[in-house]
Amino acid sequence: MKLSARNVLKGTIDQVQKGQTTAHVRINVGGTIVTASITNEAVDELKLKQGQTAYAVIKSSDVMVGIDE
Repeated sequence: MKLSARNVLKGTIDQVQKGQTTAHVRINVGGTIVTASITNEAVDELKLKQGQTAYAVIKSSDVMVGIDE
């Protein structure tokens, strides 16, 4: 797999929760959970299931920064 995105995080699918049209896919990346919202159709096409290795690909034009006060 080759992508232009610079942020590709390899992990394991922790949970796939389908809604009416959108699914939430939780990927465990080294103990941190990254959640993606994708279509149910994409879940079915990729045959996503718990325990499967997957990649969280993050491509964004904005990154916000927060601090503790």
